[in-house]
Amino acid sequence: MDLKDQLQNLFPDHIPEKAEKIEEKSPYWLQDAPIICKYEKRKGKPVTILEGYTGADADFKKLTKDIKEFLGVGGSYKNDSILIQGNYRDRIMDFLKKYGFSVKRVGG
Repeated sequence: MDLKDQLQNLFPDHIPEKAEKIEEKSPYWLQDAPIICKYEKRKGKPVTILEGYTGADADFKKLTKDIKEFLGVGGSYKNDSILIQGNYRDRIMDFLKKYGFSVKRVGG
């Protein structure tokens, strides 16, 4: 019998409140300036571009990998910007906000 069951036996009328969510520390280096999320077409194919992140190369690679795995799409990291295949601005912005980044949408 764990502590929760023991407390329920001692106080049968008590209804426990939901515990507050504790924010996890972001696994990425956070910055004050927003990350710019824009959409372009390159060679006729849609591409989402993330610019303005000033972390180290290892942080760029980890962030790129995690975004690609989250979306299930391809992409790359080149010239201090992250390229994701397809138009996923809204989902990427939600992903970044979940980890504490400030994001600015540019274009359309």
